[in-house]
Formats: sequence, structure tokens, C-alpha cells
Amino acid sequence: MDARKVQRVGQSTLAVSLPKRWAEEVNLKRGDTVFFKHESDHSLRLMPSALAERKAAPRVHVVNADQCSEPRMLERVIVGNYILGHDSIWITSTKRLRSSHVEETRGITSKLMGLAIMEETPNNILLQCSIDPVKFPVRTLMRRLYIIASTMHEEAVQALVDCNSELAEESMRRENEADTLYWLIVRLLLSSQQDRSIAKKIGMEDTHQITGNRTIAAYLERIADWGEIIARDAVEIIKRRDDIEDYVIEGISRISELAYDICSKAMRCLFANDIRLANEAIETYKGTVEVEEQELVKRISEEASGPHACPYLRRVLLAIRRIAELGAEISQVTINTVLERSSDFCEIRLYEEGQGLGDDRNSELGTFPGI
Repeated sequence: MDARKVQRVGQSTLAVSLPKRWAEEVNLKRGDTVFFKHESDHSLRLMPSALAERKAAPRVHVVNADQCSEPRMLERVIVGNYILGHDSIWITSTKRLRSSHVEETRGITSKLMGLAIMEETPNNILLQCSIDPVKFPVRTLMRRLYIIASTMHEEAVQALVDCNSELAEESMRRENEADTLYWLIVRLLLSSQQDRSIAKKIGMEDTHQITGNRTIAAYLERIADWGEIIARDAVEIIKRRDDIEDYVIEGISRISELAYDICSKAMRCLFANDIRLANEAIETYKGTVEVEEQELVKRISEEASGPHACPYLRRVLLAIRRIAELGAEISQVTINTVLERSSDFCEIRLYEEGQGLGDDRNSELGTFPGI
């Protein structure tokens, strides 16, 4: 980090010299214009006019479909461009787009909110995104993603308990909606890192919130994935239900309720910044879910209950345990986020060198009692 002293120029103007190396890198010359942007943390962002003009100019990101020869590779490239905040995506081929490429493009476009096919020719497809960040507060999207993921988990286990394959199928159909919300959240969070004005619009003024919420969004999307796995295995277990002892299904139901409760507490503590609730969720996972899941798996193996359903039962228990673990991890992220600010648990003070432990001078200024 370079440091410069502030100089006075004239009666009231303050000036700071620019680092020579940086000026050469951006080709800045005498007489050029630079732009200043005030950030929410009171810092200033400096940008040469040439760079500002390039950022303001509309961009099209061109994807070479000929390079996407593996299955679903083009689909993943489109998703990557979408979450990076690219508004115009041009899919092109030197010959003719393969039918598989067209199908992948149409399929994934329907799952990405705000993205639509604007033009299509035998060689090209132009995708355009029209997302308005103002309409999508991240916390609202996170709450919605949690509701979808928790519903998938709850319905999948209930389908197993009730031997209801239709309910399991319904749970699986929610997966696409979970993916759609997750990709939108990541897009908004990445865009807010590049443009602080977007961060304010979506309610992420603190940069630490951006990182923490992206992590939590990923955990919620994985909970939805595990919910889908439970639903798929439930369909197979239902076919073999007559061979399974009742205690197995009852045990799965109980552990699932604990996992559901952990995730519920994790989300409540996230929105309420409640460290005690977060700690309770973590302790429930470590002290109860882990123990009961291991005991039930061991009992199933020893007693050979439902031998043909055993692989599915084990995977369902693994999925439930992973859901509980993800809830505990969300709680830990919440604790870390709360500690970024002063609270009853941890007060942030300024450190004053030479101040002794217990010395309360300058306490009104919030100075730190150093040792």
C-alpha cells in the first residue's frame, strides 16, 4: 500500500500526488480527467476517464460453442457468465450450432431468472439478462431459498414415513426453483462486490455481509440437493417397505426433525444476529444428531433390517446428517458475522498504546485497555 502526505494548494485546496507506477500502468497523462467515487466506508475510488468509458460501454461476452464438446459444458459456461453479472451472452459456432447446444441453451435459459433468448440463427444465439437489483433484496431471496430447501427435506422424509411416492416426486420438482434462486443470489452478490451502488440496493452495504451471505446461500442450495437425494431414495425404499422394521422409519423421522430444527434455528439466528441460538444449533448437531445417526446406522447393519433397502436407508441417514451439519455451519457463519460489529459478546474499541489493563481513561471514546 502506497502512502502520500496531503499537501495544501492555494488557500483551501488539498492535493495528493498519484503513484508514478500506477499512472504509467493506466497510461495517465497530464491534462487527463480522473473520476472519484465515494464509497460507503468513506474511502474514495479513483478511476481514469479511459477506464470509466470502457466500463460504461456495453459489452457482449462471446461463447465459442465449438469448444464446448463435452456434455453440459455449454450449459455450465452460460451459468458462469450469468452469475458473473454478464448481461449479454452470445453463443456462436463457426459452422452450425449442434442440436445438443441449442437444447442446453434453451433448457438452462429457462432456469436463469431474467435471462432470455433475444435472437437465434443457425450459427448464433444471443442471450440477454434484464435483472433489476432493486427488486431483489438478498435477505428476501435467502429466506425464500431456505423455505424451498427445508420444504424439500420435510416433504421427502414425510413421503418416506407415509409411503407416498407422489409427495417424494413433488419434493424433487422443487430442485429447479432452488437452483434458480441460488444462481440469482450469487449473481447479485458478485455484482455488488464490483459495484457498491448495487450492494446498497440489495441490502449488502457491509462487504463482510457479501462474503457471509454467499457462503450461506451455497449451504442452502446443498440442503436442497440433499433433500432431492432423500426424495429419490424414498421412492426406492417405499417399494421395499414391507422388509423394513418400524423402528428404522421412526428413527429416521426423529433425526430428521432434529435436523429440521437445527436449520430453522440457524436461519432465525441469521436474521436476528442471535449468537446464543446459533450456539444451541451447533451443540444440538454435535451432541444429538451425530450420535443418533451413528447408532441407527449401526443397528441397521447389525440386525440386517431391510437388507435390500439398506443402501438407500444409509444414504437417507447420511443426507439428513449432512443437512443438520449444514445448519450448524450456517450458525457458525452467523457467529462470525455478528463478531464483525460491536455487541454484548464482543465490544470493539480503539487501542491506545500505554494504557494499562483496567485503566478506563478515554472510556467515552471507546479506547481499548491494552496490556
